[in-house]
Amino acid sequence: MSLQETLTNQVKQAVLASYNITIDAVEFQATRKEFAGDITVVIFPMLRYIKGNPMQIGETIGQYLQEHVEEVKAFNVIKGFLNLEISDSYYISFFNTIKDDRQYGFKLPTADDKAIMVEYSSPNTNKPLHLGHVRNNLLGYSVAEILKASGKKVYKTQIINDRGIHICKSMLAWKKFGNQETPESSGLKGDKLVGNYYVMFDQEYKKEIHELSTKGFTEEDAKKQAPILLEAQNMLIKWEAGDEDTVALWSKMNAWVYDGFDITYKNLGVNFDVLYYESNTYLLGKEFVEEGLKSGVFEKEADGSVWCDLTEDGLDKKIVQRADGTAVYMTQDIGTAIQRIKDFPDVGGMVYTVGNEQDYHFKVLFLILKKLGFEWAKNLYHLSYGMVDLPSGKMKSREGTVVDADDLIDEMASTAGEISEELGKLDGYSQDEKEALYKTIGLGALKYYVLKVDPRKRILFDPKESIDFQGNTGPFIQYTYARIQSILRKAETNNQTLDPSEIALHDKEKELIKQLQLFPEVIQNAASQHSPALIANYTYDLVKEFNSFYQNVSILGADSDVEKTLRVQLSTSVSSTIKNAFSLLGIHVPERM
Repeated sequence: MSLQETLTNQVKQAVLASYNITIDAVEFQATRKEFAGDITVVIFPMLRYIKGNPMQIGETIGQYLQEHVEEVKAFNVIKGFLNLEISDSYYISFFNTIKDDRQYGFKLPTADDKAIMVEYSSPNTNKPLHLGHVRNNLLGYSVAEILKASGKKVYKTQIINDRGIHICKSMLAWKKFGNQETPESSGLKGDKLVGNYYVMFDQEYKKEIHELSTKGFTEEDAKKQAPILLEAQNMLIKWEAGDEDTVALWSKMNAWVYDGFDITYKNLGVNFDVLYYESNTYLLGKEFVEEGLKSGVFEKEADGSVWCDLTEDGLDKKIVQRADGTAVYMTQDIGTAIQRIKDFPDVGGMVYTVGNEQDYHFKVLFLILKKLGFEWAKNLYHLSYGMVDLPSGKMKSREGTVVDADDLIDEMASTAGEISEELGKLDGYSQDEKEALYKTIGLGALKYYVLKVDPRKRILFDPKESIDFQGNTGPFIQYTYARIQSILRKAETNNQTLDPSEIALHDKEKELIKQLQLFPEVIQNAASQHSPALIANYTYDLVKEFNSFYQNVSILGADSDVEKTLRVQLSTSVSSTIKNAFSLLGIHVPERM
């Protein structure tokens, strides 16, 4: 039983014994720094049950706890707050239970638990991944890792948008202007090569719109009648009809893009367990339109189109099938969700990592799936996130002004190198070691900067600001981890169990143990809230606590062997927890810096 569970039971007993009243719950909070104590019982909520002065009620409960709970060594009451001081022996006994656990805080899934499928990335195959994809991938991957650490089985997936008019635009531009250029002949990654032709299409399209405008077309008509657009639309018709040459070109260019994506994913440190392709899923869902019509969830209009009326749920009417019988994106998403459950029957919920411009779409999707009677639909979650802005402004992929993900990763490593060289931290490193470290620091800075912010908030990303060896940054935490490794290399390892009766804790030692104690709860909260920011900011708080400990006590020069053993073991647990926490963010920690 945890300390909080013990205290909850005993506070209830205290109230029953002293006032003959039963209370339902007890509210706790961490004791404020300016007061003596480790955990605080909030008295105010009890005033609904107990009539009296909150100071006196606190005194009465405090006296009871001190007499009946061996862990409570002292107490004080400030207004309506009962601050409890917990014995050193309790914290040392707790530390003994975790100090050798290198997976402390992580839970394993049980056989009965339903799995969760986490979708992220889901790019188009007409351009390389960009800064927006970076936030998407980092969030999705991290949430998947956090859910796993919380005790869930997780499948990581993406749906690759590999069909449609946008894909045909790149294909057509390559066919018209490419002269058989390939990634090998150009020296470009396949996704970048294809992306160049997407930009080229847009340039040519604008020229044709301008030419038609000079011939008297309205701008709207010029956009619709531009020959290159009509050709792209015709190419899409051919693809959908299975035209052999069109499908062959599509397969070849998509293969180039997939090879390019794989390199970016590897450099970014993310992966997937299962892939879905829109070319295979875009016809899914139509059978459920018929089922929805039969059950009354959907209704057919006079023109033959099929709709779902969600006005009673505070939403609007949503089309699920056009009058000509063709599906819309909503239909496809309905079908894909159902297909995933068929493919993985142990999945009981899904997380969709998609930007906040799609908030309404997912409200509608989840509601329709519930109305269709799927029990698992109540466990669907839209991991909605804000845009990433740069000091230079907004990105537009068709104009070629996006921040390319590969370029950003390279820039982060380069900036990390410049700052590290300026600080003179890398004496004795070979060039290869330096390059590897720059990448670790640069990527860690990028990931931490993105993930420490609540996903729903918009981010202004400044690469230079993110690589700072002071403050709430990835490099600061990585540097602290490396500093601890340096201490541990000098220390003799000693795994002996500490005797609680032999040790009086320094305040800084106790605060560090208390911070370690929070880690399992932080993982569970981060999982339930789908928020890597909770892990990031916990890790920063842990590192701040360690640095305060490091500055106030001597680790290797402790006054006694027992003190030295405790402090070395504490340092080991802190470094292990930093490493585990950062692994949930997809960040590596260097052994030396």
